[in-house]
Amino acid sequence: MAPPPHLSYRNDMINNDVLRSIRYMLDLSDGKVVELIQLADANAAISKEDVQAFLKKDDEPGYLECSNKVLALFLDGLVFQRRGKDESRPPRPPEKRVTNNVVLKKLRVAFELKDVDMHEILEAADFPATKPELSALFRQPDHKNFRLCGDQLLRNFLKGLTMRVRDSR
Repeated sequence: MAPPPHLSYRNDMINNDVLRSIRYMLDLSDGKVVELIQLADANAAISKEDVQAFLKKDDEPGYLECSNKVLALFLDGLVFQRRGKDESRPPRPPEKRVTNNVVLKKLRVAFELKDVDMHEILEAADFPATKPELSALFRQPDHKNFRLCGDQLLRNFLKGLTMRVRDSR
């Protein structure tokens, strides 16, 4: 049985778009983005200028592609900043490939979202998903019910989460 269309599209939303969206959602300065990345890895060689280049459109001069490692560190730093860092555990290496499913999982952890929150966020963006559709996104990739998170779902999730976060200020 094929997955619903809105869950089966591409699984590689552009890292720069994800970074740009989260930065806007949380109203983060370039310096704060650097801080979050370095919170996950104090040795990360990233500067405000790099962040500014990541935030440019791909057709603008000075555009720099945000790597999987940088996005993974940024998301990990966001989790540490919002939830705290367990110093007793060794740091996990950043993901080599940051898929839409990984972004969704890390945002779920960072914002301490439950199933009901996830549904509310998607509904707020006029993009409802069923309970089985959502749970399939959080399964291990080798699970028979695992589904890839499509770009459209992730974009709408980011949109709904942005509305929730910015409205709560």
